[in-house]
Amino acid sequence: MGRAEERRARQRGGRRAAPQRSSGTPAAGIAPEGGGRAAARRAARPAKGKGGIRRLFTWKKILGSFLGVCLLGMGAFIVLYLVVDVPEGNPDAQLQSNVYKFSDGSVLARTGEVNREMVDLSKVPKAVQHCFVAAENKTFYSDNGVDLKGTARGLLNTLSGKGAQGGSTITQQYVKNFYLNQDQTVTRKLKELVISLKVDQRMSKDDILAGYINTSYYGRGAYGIQAAAQAYYRVDAKDLSVQQGAYLAALMQAPSQYDWAVASDTGKRLAQQRWNYVLDNMVKQDWLNVGKRQTMKFPVPKEPRPAPGRDGQKGYLIALANQQLEQQLMKDQDLTQAQAERAVEGQGWNITLNIDKKKQTALEEAVKAQLTSKLDAKQRPVDKTVQAGAVSVDPKTGHVVALYGGQDYLKHYFSNATRRDYQPASTFKPVILAAALEDDSRTQDGRPIRANTVYDGTSGRQVVDNGTKVGFGPPNEDDQNYGNITVQKAMNQSVNSVFAQMGVDVGMDNVMKVAGKLGMDTKGMQAVPAQTLGSMGASPLEMAGIYATLDNHGRKVTPTIVKSAEQKDRTVKMADPIGEQVISREAADTVTSVLTGVVDDGTAKRSVQDNPQRNGQQVAGKTGTSDKNKSAWFTGYTPGLVTSVGLFGEDLAKNGQHVPLYGALGEPRVNGGGPPARIWAEYTFGVMGDVTKFDLDTKQGAAVEPSTSPTVTESPSETPSETPTTTAPTVSESPSDTPSETPSQTPSQTPSQTPSDPSSSREPTDGLSDNPLLPNGNDQ
Repeated sequence: MGRAEERRARQRGGRRAAPQRSSGTPAAGIAPEGGGRAAARRAARPAKGKGGIRRLFTWKKILGSFLGVCLLGMGAFIVLYLVVDVPEGNPDAQLQSNVYKFSDGSVLARTGEVNREMVDLSKVPKAVQHCFVAAENKTFYSDNGVDLKGTARGLLNTLSGKGAQGGSTITQQYVKNFYLNQDQTVTRKLKELVISLKVDQRMSKDDILAGYINTSYYGRGAYGIQAAAQAYYRVDAKDLSVQQGAYLAALMQAPSQYDWAVASDTGKRLAQQRWNYVLDNMVKQDWLNVGKRQTMKFPVPKEPRPAPGRDGQKGYLIALANQQLEQQLMKDQDLTQAQAERAVEGQGWNITLNIDKKKQTALEEAVKAQLTSKLDAKQRPVDKTVQAGAVSVDPKTGHVVALYGGQDYLKHYFSNATRRDYQPASTFKPVILAAALEDDSRTQDGRPIRANTVYDGTSGRQVVDNGTKVGFGPPNEDDQNYGNITVQKAMNQSVNSVFAQMGVDVGMDNVMKVAGKLGMDTKGMQAVPAQTLGSMGASPLEMAGIYATLDNHGRKVTPTIVKSAEQKDRTVKMADPIGEQVISREAADTVTSVLTGVVDDGTAKRSVQDNPQRNGQQVAGKTGTSDKNKSAWFTGYTPGLVTSVGLFGEDLAKNGQHVPLYGALGEPRVNGGGPPARIWAEYTFGVMGDVTKFDLDTKQGAAVEPSTSPTVTESPSETPSETPTTTAPTVSESPSDTPSETPSQTPSQTPSQTPSDPSSSREPTDGLSDNPLLPNGNDQ
């Protein structure tokens, strides 16, 4: 082979041909008589596998394929643009009454009157207009009506099932509100894109902005800026200040979560952050003077005036039903909170509740008989601060069968049944015991924690962890010392010192973990010894769910008020209230067995055990009285019904400030074993039906026949056979029910261990609220 041929062979990818021998004898492996050329050709052929792939995926073919896909996409979009026209928009005609029914099908309420009044943009101050642009779409006046990146991201998220995200322009949100719906589908998003482009071409920016602020939902049943201005500040839209406008603009992200009247501490913090964000953006856009901005203070909204037709308990029942339906829609359709609220309010839903009409009436009458009829605000001013909340749940189905949210929804907008800003106090003690039993925990000296385990019940006894004092030792109620006392007796008398030490013995991380499993929202809670006092926040609804899980032998119960929800030709399937086994049956049943002692020989004895209506009914339950007597609880259950009753001290004249209940109803101190337990007994014994007994899988507790074993020390008169461990006090109850606010005996206690209110025991989150069901984003 000549040099030229070798060079050509190399260029064709072949191997360099071996040089021929000078003698003319073919080299080994080289075919004679022209074999060199054939070998060169064979060598020039690329290997089958790799070379074939290279030929298939050349950069030219990849580029061509990409351009082809782009052309197809452009062609499809052009067709879509030509086919999809701007539809007739008429949101008033689309809004319909929601009908709410009792479990038997009879009508509870019909909410049909829509709170909306359209106003011309000229009647809205220019600075207030800028608030909405600064909050939602700073490029509104210069963009073409769509955010292509945000829309593409939304489409990808929808296709991949990642859920809704923000990114829509004001034009897109207006199109969604006025022409389309809140469904998270590819079809709807593509239509939104096309219609937004056309609307931006056909309408002025002022007309689009007017449509947006007049069709948006602001919470409190208010559609449009005029209704919102009246609902939150009692003024017309034309009289809104910049500060007020910024708050209304901030509401667009999460109306109910940012509503100052019902927002949690985290919700209020986030609302203020959003308000600051709006005003700061206005400064950046040169719409607001820096000096004026620095002098602005947050404009706290007025108390809400609920819509007519929701008087009495109706409004509370409707509010919880709407909330749970919204949560289900958020889960099913990847809606944001704002989208879900808009999809429910006035959208023609037929909602059947799990509320039993007879039980609902009985609960209302029990509260009246044992509480409200006895309040005399003229004689005792403290009586006007008393608020009651209660929730009753069927533990076998998880159905909320009765609910009491307050004296009247039109007078007290905030539902006492679902509020989470008061301490559950000693009603948390059963959770500590459940954690000990579930984890097979042991005392500091290695003894297993059981109903008959003996602890030191000395008031103010410092809690010890591995021989070291942890700086926590709250006193027992009335500073009473109990000496060596069994866990059963400590639960009966709600002895703080025992359960404070038990919490450390179990490990507070484990305690809070079990609390979460049972149904408590523990997000942001600190796992510190002070939580053994029940110093976190919890609602009657939440506590009813926790105790229902215990009643249901450890299988999770998530109370639900919605039985079914239908809209036109679709039905929303609600999640099953009964979940998986979250703690063992033995642990749950042992706690139930122990809690029967609280009723038979403890802080609830007078109101429940000795109640003439009881008729032999077996009952388990726990009393609770919080720090400074600001709340008092009784959460109790029979095998077929769980009810949590809470009383709360709230001064409405001081913006809902928490206040003590001392002296209310003419009683020196309102304990959990007092009015709450009496309400519980009046209601439960009136609706319970046949007398039933607990079916318990346990050998421990007051509901079990005493063992003959000498190691059991259930009776206080029995000499304890076990060496007590050190303990520290927690919240106490009825005669021994109320903890002191901050133990004076423990100056070494760290502030983080003694939260004085529910919010201080929670770390704020960066989400819209501490509700895990509420997603981030402003895609309304």
